[in-house]
Amino acid sequence: MGARVSDRIAAIAESATLAVDAKAKALKAAGRPVIGFGAGEPDFPTPDYIVEAAVAACRDPKNHHYTPVGGIPELRAAVAAKTLRDTGYEVPASQVLITNGGKQAVYNAFATLLDPGDEVLLVAPYWTTYPEAIKLAGGVPVEVLTDETTGYLATTERLEAACTERTKVLLFVSPSNPTGAVYPPDQVAAIGKWAAGRGLWVVTDEIYEHLVYGDAQNVSIATVAPELGDRVIVVNGVAKTYAMTGWRVGWLIGPADVVKAATNLQSHATSNVSNVAQAAALAAVSGDLSAVAQMRTAFDRRRKLIVGLLSEIPGIVCPEPQGAFYAYPSVKGLLGRSLGGTVSTSSAELANVILDQAEVAVVPGEAFGTPGYLRLSYALGDDDLTEGIGRIAKLVADSD
Repeated sequence: MGARVSDRIAAIAESATLAVDAKAKALKAAGRPVIGFGAGEPDFPTPDYIVEAAVAACRDPKNHHYTPVGGIPELRAAVAAKTLRDTGYEVPASQVLITNGGKQAVYNAFATLLDPGDEVLLVAPYWTTYPEAIKLAGGVPVEVLTDETTGYLATTERLEAACTERTKVLLFVSPSNPTGAVYPPDQVAAIGKWAAGRGLWVVTDEIYEHLVYGDAQNVSIATVAPELGDRVIVVNGVAKTYAMTGWRVGWLIGPADVVKAATNLQSHATSNVSNVAQAAALAAVSGDLSAVAQMRTAFDRRRKLIVGLLSEIPGIVCPEPQGAFYAYPSVKGLLGRSLGGTVSTSSAELANVILDQAEVAVVPGEAFGTPGYLRLSYALGDDDLTEGIGRIAKLVADSD
C-alpha cells in the first residue's frame, strides 16, 4: 500500500509567508505583544465605494447563480480597458480570464504552458508560490540568483547563462516581491528582446504595478518588448492596488488559445469567481487610482523609515526598495553571533530568535530562495514599524 498523500502534493512546501503570519497571530491571540512584518497585504481597508458595490451585488438575485467561468463580461472588458490605460497594452476582453486571486492566475498560466521537464527561469529572490506552481505543472524552476550588490536585478547575461534547450518560459516580476526591486524601462525592454530572440514565453506578474516610489518608473514588458508578440502572459489582480487581498480576484491576460485552455482548466477547478467579489472588482478597476495614490504616499514614508532604522543596526545591510511594500535586508552579518544567548547559523534560525526574544515576526530568506536575508513588510502602522525595528535593534545591541 502506497503513501497516504501523493508524491506530487507531498512535495509542496507550505507558504512560508502565511505560516509566519499565522504563528504571529496565534502568539498575539495568546497575549504576546507580537509585531508582525510577515504579511504581504496593505493594512488599509478596502475603499467604501468598492464595498458598497459588493453590498448592492449581494441583493441582486442574478449574482446568486453561476456566471461564465471566464468572468462576467463587464469585468473582463473593464480589465482590458484598465490594462490599456495603465500599461498601453491593448487586448480584447475575450483574452482576459478572471481568476480566484493572482495566485490562481499564476497556477493557470504554468499549468497551461508547461509539459513535464520544461524549464522556467526564476529570478531569485522569488515569491514563495512561484516554484510550487511551476513544479505542480511538471515544470522545473531554474533559479537565476541576484543579490543586494546589483539591487536584486537580473541581467540578460545571467539569464542567458541559465538557459538550456529545455527552457520554455521566463517569469518576469517587477516590482518584485520580496525585494521591492523595480527594473528600469530600458532593462525591461532588453530582457523582453532577449527572451523573444530565444523564442521563450514570458509570464509577467504585474500585481505591484502601481506601487513604485521616487524616480522609479514601472513599465510592462508586454508593451516595451513588442518583439514578444503573443508569447506573453500577464497576471495581475486587485489585491495590492485596492487593498482587496481577501476578496480573491485576479486575472490572466494572454493569447486566445492559452486563455481558452486556462478557462477550460478553471471550469473544472473552481468555476467562476464569486459574483459579489467580481462586482467589487468591477467598481475597483472602473474607477480611478486615488485609493492607491493615498496608500503609496503612506508606503513611501514607511519605506524611508524602515530602511533608515534597519541600516542603523550593525550587521544589517538594507538596499532601498523601489517598489511594492517590502524591505529585503541582508542579515549575514548577524549570523554566527550570539543574540539573546542563541547563535543563529541561518536566517531561518535568526527569524525564530527574533520572534521568541524580540516578539517580532519576519520571514526568512530561505522562503524566497536566498538564505541570509529577511523580508519585512512595511504595510503596517508607523508606530508599530518603529517599535518593531527598535526591538530588533535592542536585541542586537544588548547582545554585543
